[in-house]
Amino acid sequence: MALAKNPFFLDNKNMKLLPKIPLILLLCVLEISALDSPIQNIEDDSILRASLKDEWFLESPSQVLERKKISYVLPGGGKVEVRTEAGKTEFGIVLARERNGAYPGWAQGSWVLTRRKDTGQSIRIRVFIRSDPNVYVQFRPLSADKSLLDVVVYDAYIMRSTPLPFSFDRLMVVPLDEILKSLGDKFPHKYFEPEPAFYRDSVDFVARVRAYLPQLAFRDDGAIDQNGDYVFIETLEKQTGEKGLNCSGFAKWVIDGLLKPITGQRLDIDILKERFGDRGTSFSTLYNDLRDPYFGLDWTRNLASIANRTLLSENFSKQDEFEVKHWTFQFVTERVNNTRNTESYPGFLSDAGFAFDGIHTLMYTLAVTEPGRIYLAAVNREMGNPPLRQYFHIAVLVPYFNSAGNFTVTVFESAAETSFTVFKTRYPRDCFASLVRVPLNNKFEP
Repeated sequence: MALAKNPFFLDNKNMKLLPKIPLILLLCVLEISALDSPIQNIEDDSILRASLKDEWFLESPSQVLERKKISYVLPGGGKVEVRTEAGKTEFGIVLARERNGAYPGWAQGSWVLTRRKDTGQSIRIRVFIRSDPNVYVQFRPLSADKSLLDVVVYDAYIMRSTPLPFSFDRLMVVPLDEILKSLGDKFPHKYFEPEPAFYRDSVDFVARVRAYLPQLAFRDDGAIDQNGDYVFIETLEKQTGEKGLNCSGFAKWVIDGLLKPITGQRLDIDILKERFGDRGTSFSTLYNDLRDPYFGLDWTRNLASIANRTLLSENFSKQDEFEVKHWTFQFVTERVNNTRNTESYPGFLSDAGFAFDGIHTLMYTLAVTEPGRIYLAAVNREMGNPPLRQYFHIAVLVPYFNSAGNFTVTVFESAAETSFTVFKTRYPRDCFASLVRVPLNNKFEP
């Protein structure tokens, strides 16, 4: 039985130079690039922060909030705009680095101190060491001589509450490089320094799939069989009228496009329906024929197994090799009614996969550690009577860093491209995604 119709898928400025700037540094002003620099090359602003400390970081909130923004030029030529940003109960002192003529507050090297509006108490410091508002390091006070470090990637904690041998007052003025060196090998540099060249196959794959999409249409239960005919997955009868693909048929179309240039043929639909690996319970087995709850899981596992065998080797066709089971974060922060709640993340759950509140971070970390991969997501939840875990939708996820170093996840599903934001927020909180990885090559001919 093919997948049921997805119930959640719808078809100033005063410029100031810091004092005592060596002439040689003034002659070495670098052109701002869209690409970030390696962490060790981020221009240090600790002298600027020290000069601002008394009047901006320690002064009463009322006086700080009255200050107008002002811009500075660092010794190496980098530009910084100092300003305040106020919320209801907190306010931030932002040292925003210049990026393409603007000062967004999250450009690489930007530094933000958050304080309480009523007491002026310092709450945290955030440093953006990548030009991404969702990826940063964060410092929080702990004691008179120690602070805590968090590494946050898309609302999840890669590191959380790691002790630092610096008082919070010291962190206001200490160079970032000194802080990171104190962590030794513990700091996860790899998540902040992706190499865009590693994702050329992913960028090319996305472009090739997009080029074919205008030729495709959606059709419930639709797929293309090994002979190139549009058929219905459940019965294998040929389609009449407007022909098209459903989510599982489209996933097959994608994998066929990767394999056909090598094998010269498309995959057999019957093979993709076969049970793959352990799943379910003795109770759910009773409903296999009636409801086929694991159709989507079997389908993606079979696709991944065949693709990995063909593109890599037989060893990679095993479930333990292609199924995503590992994650690098233990806590996620959710925004609910304008409040942020940090919760423990369950990670991989057998027969379910990963909860959607960590899917963005998971895609980011996978892109960093496994460039040149795409992922088939089998979306599932408990549903029906009696309630069974049903795999009701399949999507193709492509995480990568583009030529400018910006992270993105392209989503293809049901013969269309979908926004990743839409995809990850579409489902109720009890939905999960089982993920399998598929390698890319430099060919795509469906």
